[in-house]
Amino acid sequence: MLNVHRRFVLAVVVSILILPMSGTGAAQSLKRTALWGYDPVSYFTPGQPERGSKEFTAAFDDAMYQFKSAEHRDTFIADPVHYAPQYRGYCAVAMSKGRQVEADPQAWLILNGKLYVFANVDGPAFARANPAVLETANANWSARPKIR
Repeated sequence: MLNVHRRFVLAVVVSILILPMSGTGAAQSLKRTALWGYDPVSYFTPGQPERGSKEFTAAFDDAMYQFKSAEHRDTFIADPVHYAPQYRGYCAVAMSKGRQVEADPQAWLILNGKLYVFANVDGPAFARANPAVLETANANWSARPKIR
């Protein structure tokens, strides 16, 4: 029993002391795949979420986006602010509560030309019925500490 305990302690010490040092540069260079790999341009054209491909990617706002075609990728690169989801693709309702929660790419809404995604399918209807939710989410997003 004592040997198991020592091994566990050793593993914890190694993971705390050594692993962060060896991966510091690599961890900073990795980008989160936004929208779980769905193509952000597809929400606008053809008007429904479609899976992107690792063959067609672009980085924006500390996230990696995937596209179904080179044409969609180029459209995004020409105007990423227009096509990228608000809050880097985190749930708009959760953001209104000051939390970053991964969104379901199938739960979405385009409002005033902006793409919002939500953690569940009730989110779009809730946001439409409660416009203050998006105002609060915008304020919380603007006030969050910037990670660089």
